[in-house]
Amino acid sequence: MAERLAFTKMHGLGNDFMVVDAVSRPLPVADWLTPTRIQGWADRHFGIGFDQLLLIEAPSGTKADFRYRIFNADGGEVEQCGNGARCFARFVAERGLTDRREIRVETAGGPIVLHLTDDERVRVDMGRPRFAPEAIPFKPPITASQPPYTLMLSGHPGGLDRVTLEAVSMGNPHAVVQVEDLERFPVEAVGTALESHPAFPRRVNVGFVQQHRPDHIDLRVFERGAGETLACGTGACAAVAAGIQAGRLHSPCRVDLRGGALSIEWSGREGDSLFMTGPATFVFDGEIPINPAD
Repeated sequence: MAERLAFTKMHGLGNDFMVVDAVSRPLPVADWLTPTRIQGWADRHFGIGFDQLLLIEAPSGTKADFRYRIFNADGGEVEQCGNGARCFARFVAERGLTDRREIRVETAGGPIVLHLTDDERVRVDMGRPRFAPEAIPFKPPITASQPPYTLMLSGHPGGLDRVTLEAVSMGNPHAVVQVEDLERFPVEAVGTALESHPAFPRRVNVGFVQQHRPDHIDLRVFERGAGETLACGTGACAAVAAGIQAGRLHSPCRVDLRGGALSIEWSGREGDSLFMTGPATFVFDGEIPINPAD
């Protein structure tokens, strides 16, 4: 008889997740968490359907309350997910795993701090944006050692042979592209080309920004391993950080994504943390069998 795995479906502005509690019920992750299984669960026709799987574990040390792992729909593990972090915070609080309003969490991209607010939103200390190419990682073109960078595109995706961008790490790699019209820009074609561009050795999330005012942008994000999603928290953080550093934006900045709005705050000083505030929503609870043959 197949073992059954309990999970919760959640979303942050439409960026949706399968959340698994491995604190209350420790799991042999190496045995059951395979790319094939994750891909099957992520399928929106034959599975649960989600952008990422979030795994909640006990911390490895004493400086954090939990460990947080993220797996994309293609089964690959990634460093960070801002919308997922907000869902993580509401899950551990409302399911009685902690009574703290400030929650310290280990991630593969570094520690983060989550703050539960009285209006059921979550304010996340996302750490400091990093712009040094080696920290992203990013290999700048020889012709441009400082941002913005121009990369050549093979195959002319969307009719373009090059794109100008900024590169930022929010614990995971981001490329930020300024566009005049988000609805007309070939987001999928250019996002696909940049996601696996040789300049980004660990692939990259690609954010496409249309600016309205210095405190308001629209954003679409093509996420590595997931494609375009309705929202991306780290993508919103990266887009605002790049804009503030370049002098286009100021803090706080409203970011409108297809799934809703986030508020991003950053001082503009590279050593300071950036803060993201937004909602997190429960959808349903369920169980799914773990087939030993998968």
